[in-house]
Amino acid sequence: ESRWPFLFGAIIVPSLIQVVILPFLPESPRYLLLEKHNRSKAEKAFQRFLGKDDVSQEIEEVLAESRAQRNTKLVSVVQLLRTRAVRWQILTVVVTMGCYQLCGLNAV
Repeated sequence: ESRWPFLFGAIIVPSLIQVVILPFLPESPRYLLLEKHNRSKAEKAFQRFLGKDDVSQEIEEVLAESRAQRNTKLVSVVQLLRTRAVRWQILTVVVTMGCYQLCGLNAV
């Protein structure tokens, strides 16, 4: 019983390791390209990850995916429930998850 403070202190070691290693980890090429709008750093990151010099195809794929994602229409929960094609799937998932919560299966 008197050793429980050591359990809370044990988290310090992984935290310190993460703080020391974090500056040396590369940033994501998608983050650099889409969020920071820095194409040259994104190309360098892709080159480092993929090990090849020509990464123009990967850059274009990320940009095309971003354009497609921006053109996707978002639907509210009410609109989703009004759609007859997906209503039963949603209700099935909601009832199943509710049963998991009530029977305590997730606690096991």
